[in-house]
Amino acid sequence: MCTRFVYHGQDVITGFNFDIDLSVWKHKVRIEKDRFYIGILRPDGIYHSYHGVNRNGNVGTLLYVHKNPDGVYQAGENCITLAALTEQFIQGQLSFDEVLEIAKTKKITYAPDASMQALLSDAQGRVLILEPGIGYRQEQKRYSLITNYSLIKPESTEKFIVPDDDRYERALEFLSRCQSHFSISDAQDLLQVTCQEGKWATRVSFLYSVKEQAVYYTENNNFKEFKKFGFPLKEQKENHHATENLSTFK
Repeated sequence: MCTRFVYHGQDVITGFNFDIDLSVWKHKVRIEKDRFYIGILRPDGIYHSYHGVNRNGNVGTLLYVHKNPDGVYQAGENCITLAALTEQFIQGQLSFDEVLEIAKTKKITYAPDASMQALLSDAQGRVLILEPGIGYRQEQKRYSLITNYSLIKPESTEKFIVPDDDRYERALEFLSRCQSHFSISDAQDLLQVTCQEGKWATRVSFLYSVKEQAVYYTENNNFKEFKKFGFPLKEQKENHHATENLSTFK
């Protein structure tokens, strides 16, 4: 159970609540010079980046959804899993336009062991919703929002809505009241409004500001203490590489 939003005002701000059952999934927050992500341990022993941010403004997140028979895993040159597509987007291997072209020309499926839908966004505030077996939708409006039920074909997941799960409605009401000055503080409040407790509690919450090129994150519903990670400026990276090159001659 997760919640993701994108708000396009004076800044492009996106937020994500990562809600999981710890008995099923093992995760770690990972910070690299070009990526911030929640690593998910997979059978290959790697913590994969299915939820995260690239310094270029790509933000990708997977959200659990009830399985659609038309989206089940298939092998083949014309098929790609949503997990692989999302990770490549977060890694910066694929641009927004390239993912959109893949959505138009290939069959996007679930991974063999999990059914997920995705919301991808870029630094321009463009949004791409991907639902295996159903389709895709591109948006660029004041705000976009997704939880764990289909947006493109709502009737397909309507009967699987968990009683009292009103995260989408709460978030929608919050976003509809906001104007162009939607701030980091507003985004933090929205994450708190939609957080979960219990078995599927919110384990990590993060938000990303395009204007600041920074990620704010917290763990285990500790909304009073967000940590901040700013992607290094290009000049800083170049100076770092220059220092590394000089060190080889010492």
